[in-house]
Amino acid sequence: MSARTSRKEALDYHKQGRPGKIEVVYTKPTNTQYDLSLAYSPGVAEPCLEIAADKSKVYDYTARGNLVAVITDGSAVLGLGNIGPEASKPVMEGKGVLFKRFADIDVFDIELGTQDVDEIVAAVKAIAPTVSGINLEDISAPRCFEIEKRLQAELDIPVFHDDQHGTAMIAGAAVINAADIAGKNIADLKMVCSGAGAAAVACTEFLISLGLKRENALMLDSKAVLHHERTDLNDIKKRYAQTTDARTLGDALIGADLFLGLSVANIMTPEMLLSMAKDPIVLAMANPDPEITYDLAKKTRDDVIMVTGRSDFPNQANNVLGFPFIFRGALDCRATCINQEMMHAAAFALAELAREPVPDQVAAAYGLDSLAYGREYILPKPVDLRVIRRISPAVAKAAMETGVAGIQLDLTVYTRQLGERIGVEREMMQEIVARAQRARKRIVLPEGESDRVIIAAGALIQEKIATPVLLGRRAAIEGRARLHGVDLGYTEIIEPESWHKTDEYVADLLALRQHRGVNEAEARRRIADPRWLGPMMVRRGDVDGMVTGVTRNARKSINTMLKVIPLQDGVRLACGLMLCFTDKGLIGMADTAVNIEPSDDDCAEIAILAAEEFERLGIEPRVAMCSFSSYGGTPHAHSDKMGRAAEIAQAEAPHFLIDGEMRVDCALDPLVQERYERCRLGGQPANILVFPSLESANIGFNLVRSLSETQVVGPLYLGLSKPVHVLQPHSVGVSDVVRLVAFAAMDADRKNDVANPVLTH
Repeated sequence: MSARTSRKEALDYHKQGRPGKIEVVYTKPTNTQYDLSLAYSPGVAEPCLEIAADKSKVYDYTARGNLVAVITDGSAVLGLGNIGPEASKPVMEGKGVLFKRFADIDVFDIELGTQDVDEIVAAVKAIAPTVSGINLEDISAPRCFEIEKRLQAELDIPVFHDDQHGTAMIAGAAVINAADIAGKNIADLKMVCSGAGAAAVACTEFLISLGLKRENALMLDSKAVLHHERTDLNDIKKRYAQTTDARTLGDALIGADLFLGLSVANIMTPEMLLSMAKDPIVLAMANPDPEITYDLAKKTRDDVIMVTGRSDFPNQANNVLGFPFIFRGALDCRATCINQEMMHAAAFALAELAREPVPDQVAAAYGLDSLAYGREYILPKPVDLRVIRRISPAVAKAAMETGVAGIQLDLTVYTRQLGERIGVEREMMQEIVARAQRARKRIVLPEGESDRVIIAAGALIQEKIATPVLLGRRAAIEGRARLHGVDLGYTEIIEPESWHKTDEYVADLLALRQHRGVNEAEARRRIADPRWLGPMMVRRGDVDGMVTGVTRNARKSINTMLKVIPLQDGVRLACGLMLCFTDKGLIGMADTAVNIEPSDDDCAEIAILAAEEFERLGIEPRVAMCSFSSYGGTPHAHSDKMGRAAEIAQAEAPHFLIDGEMRVDCALDPLVQERYERCRLGGQPANILVFPSLESANIGFNLVRSLSETQVVGPLYLGLSKPVHVLQPHSVGVSDVVRLVAFAAMDADRKNDVANPVLTH
């Protein structure tokens, strides 16, 4: 279960910019008429003829090999029910986002305007040559069983109903480990399943395939236990009818080892839990609220091994641990189906990963100091980057061993490629958030009455990223929070005009700025202004960091900040670094915020500060000093400045790779680099671009962001002794605020207090 969001923010998220969450982009050059003649007529005829002669070449010349169709009729959406194809589209787009985010799989979402079984089967069969896999989604039972069965029989590509089999695989992994911890054998477990829909049936069948005895499984629908005397059961339910005296859930649970819940909230009582066997295994996976809450279950029995669908409790059964990686493995070996052996391989791979030591950043992402295999940790976390490298190779291996793979993979090479495909840099924000959650810092947001800041504060609290400190009128802030349905929780609200520390702050500011003509009256006026109070709170240590610029002119905020926050020891200037998450990796751009016309010494300092920041983030810096010329090709004062800056920086920090001057195409394109013998980048694209002026940096950054819709974090302010950051108000959304607060909180944990600061502004 994901964190609660405000209605406005959820609607804005889907509507702003290009509506929806996904788009189709071209992957080849289309800039010239010649490019277009290759992409379409007449050049496109050549791959068409190759494929006509050998259909397997469709994987060489088209995107089919990395494409899945997510298909629904809108009849059983999330917990919303039969809302139809149009209303289901945001969910299917979201499924596409998860495929892409976790496994780099492209998706066409297809919402069918029919709920007739024959018509659905015919439609899916007709579009099957377009894709390499079919993910059926949110189709109601019992029709989903027939649709899947017929498609699996008639198609030679994987057909997978995630509501059934994705859930089953996660449940299977959980039971494997829970039984291990409880010291029980799956074959000996007595199971009770609350629910008789698609997921319940699939989970039960999967557990039976893992060794659970069918006669040891009791299933209940909304009426009662499926027992031998009932005459109202359909063909599916009849397979689970048992000869038993049990009629209610309470009857069935007496002495049971395993409860599988895929029904409705709060159906299990403490008394029922107490009646179960020693070390009961409870998979309470009703969405959004479980059959019994985690807290109540643990309060009732301390020996319970508990799984829910919620992220705010241990052992979340989250389908994102399954379907992206199962499909990734199946697609990469060109499997014709996803068979039981592949599903078993996925379940055991997931279970085995949970038994291994957990990386610190994974634990920190959940606000924990550590995670270790045991009752509170039997399933890996969705943020664990190791999951794809375990499940996908296991699935591919099983496909190859069972003869359903179209090609054979070198699994050692394949596992390495999976790690590279997702990329460490693409997951950097995840680690930043994890560090912030561990640091648990207080971050002041001076524009506390802004809607975006208030919504962001709610998100920060839910994600446990930081404690927001909002400056503004309490009544206004709380009123706006109620309007947007935001729970401010432990957010601190400070009203500047009536703050109890005002006199202390006035005295401090007066001592700090008196030499600039500031008198007591002016100091008091400034302390009542959040633009001054925020950075002063950081300076004095009443908060750990600051993020501002959501509504106010960035330059005014920067000037105020630089007059209050001192530089780090040994640093001559502050600068801004923008982190751009492009489809080619992370690129830092500097200086995008502070220095309008930096000198060669200034540019060298900026390069070193940016390189040091990348190094702290665990990324090897490759710095390019950018200009309109490469290596003296066009002698000019401007290009000469960047050449000197590169020499100065390299002399001062020889352990960093800092090269230039060079044009941006040389910095980013290894083919262009080959033209220059002096280029030291070694055929690797630079990941930090240092610009000769604030003008060029802002033009470059805004051009990249506007043309490519690149996700950004920043600007990050480097060189200061405290973490204070100023956003650009014209382009700030709630997510921008949350990301930069996470960075400030993480940064606050690694900065030391500066004794006797000397201001240079």
